[in-house]
Amino acid sequence: MDTLKRTYLRCTAGLAACVAAMLLSFASCITEENFEDNAEGNFEAMWKILDEHYCFFGYKDIDWNKVHDEYAARIIPDMPPLTLFEVLAEMANELQDGHVNLYSSFDVSRYHKWYEDYPANFNDSIHKLYLGKSDEYQMAGGIKYKIFQDNIGYMYYESFASGVGDGNLTDMLYLMALCDGLIIDVRNNGGGDLSNATRLAARFTDEKVLTGYMLHKTGPGHDDFSDPYPIWLEPYNGVRWQKPVVVLTNRSAFSATNDFVNSMKGLPRVTVIGDRTGGGSGLPFTSELPNGWLIRFSASPVLDRNGEQIEFGIEPDIKVNQTQEDIIRNRDTLIEYARNYLKGLAGTQ
Repeated sequence: MDTLKRTYLRCTAGLAACVAAMLLSFASCITEENFEDNAEGNFEAMWKILDEHYCFFGYKDIDWNKVHDEYAARIIPDMPPLTLFEVLAEMANELQDGHVNLYSSFDVSRYHKWYEDYPANFNDSIHKLYLGKSDEYQMAGGIKYKIFQDNIGYMYYESFASGVGDGNLTDMLYLMALCDGLIIDVRNNGGGDLSNATRLAARFTDEKVLTGYMLHKTGPGHDDFSDPYPIWLEPYNGVRWQKPVVVLTNRSAFSATNDFVNSMKGLPRVTVIGDRTGGGSGLPFTSELPNGWLIRFSASPVLDRNGEQIEFGIEPDIKVNQTQEDIIRNRDTLIEYARNYLKGLAGTQ
């Protein structure tokens, strides 16, 4: 039975009205249909859930009917759960989407090619040298930060699943107020809570700005979408950063981090440096199969401020890759480039 089970994210204030409307639309477009709890029934249930509710078929040019026929031929009666899971997981990966996962009691399917086939542009051992020992950097919520010797502020946000409060951000920005510029490093941040991403981005704009649009499904057809809802970034009513900012990205910046980079890119004092983000712009929802397995999927696309898709990532303003020469020298190419870039801007002020 195709039943909307639960949302997979906590909404930001800017998206709340859009998500509420989307939920109402989901409730109206879901049809009750019983499938048997056997291999064929679970296969057909999952295929149908995705067929009616997944949101990127058109953008990714996926022939879902062809996928059905190819995978239906692999379904046999009384096939073991492990084998069925493998087949359904492979079918889910045809969507090329890091937000599509099949959950069972014994495994979770995942699609990681959005970053596995690209340069890492991040070396954990070298990065630890920049942060230093635990008494050489400070922490504000989920953010580690310090001031480099050249007076450039640096913050590393490893996961938006780790919270940060307004008090954390205010105190941190006060401590770095004398810096010539600020680096916000979100490389390898796989996402998390959108409200944390929005709370941070709100410190870098002095006016309400349009950051993008969201659509939701209005029917079972692959192209049945609502009109776009605008998404706005509201400035924080308090301490905000007024100097140049560099946001460092790589392919492992995904989901809520993709949204953060989208919000930051185009702000007057912000430059995005590094590699294209990993994408993941579809808001995910989860539904249940007859056997109790859960299928998570992208249900609602988010576009950038120009109305363009960002599911496959956001290009940086300046593309910089980690070099092998710098790895040998224990240098982070992207951090060093950002420091020099910000010092150059400081010299013109």
